[in-house]
Amino acid sequence: MALKERLGTVVSDKMDKTVVVAVVNRFPHPIYQKTVSRTTRYKAHDEENTCRVGDRVRITETRPVSRSKRWSVAEVLSHSFKAEEEASK
Repeated sequence: MALKERLGTVVSDKMDKTVVVAVVNRFPHPIYQKTVSRTTRYKAHDEENTCRVGDRVRITETRPVSRSKRWSVAEVLSHSFKAEEEASK
């Protein structure tokens, strides 16, 4: 069985060991053919609390960790400029 993967942006890191990842899905409208964007927000498990707001991450489907967490952060693809700036202080 192949695990589902999504690429998204971290929009919240306020919780302990949890981040909210926004995944944008773009597709053509079935009638008008205009590109439509639909955003889905996933709560993902972040064991080391390494993710910050603005980071690009890859999340993978996993067993339920809590009532709302069914995804985990597989890797951080790129850190946001703001997060790098705060780390250097």
